[in-house]
Amino acid sequence: MIEIKSIEKPDDRRDFPRGHVEIANLSGVVFGMATFEPGWRWTESVKDIAGTDLCEVHHNGYVVQGRMRILTSDGVEQEVGPGDVFVVTPGHDAWVVGDEACVMFDFAGGIGEYAKAGH
Repeated sequence: MIEIKSIEKPDDRRDFPRGHVEIANLSGVVFGMATFEPGWRWTESVKDIAGTDLCEVHHNGYVVQGRMRILTSDGVEQEVGPGDVFVVTPGHDAWVVGDEACVMFDFAGGIGEYAKAGH
């Protein structure tokens, strides 16, 4: 089997304050490309949409451009930037660092529920 989709023609796009995510659903993987503008913070831009105090989505990601700071519910804080591959478990806040948009790819599958009401 070969399955190909273009993120330029996503299956879904979700807009939220200071950002958006584009989703491509393929057999065995949900791929997301997220763009977060300067000033974006999960607790300010997505919290009310998700209906949870922290992001409860598991992320496997790759940062294309920009920087993002991540703070877990147990107090661990790290920063990711261009070229970084990362895993973040549910229960975290995150925000863009600096004045450049942060663009990242997410291939954990949970991105398919990101910025949906109740997720």
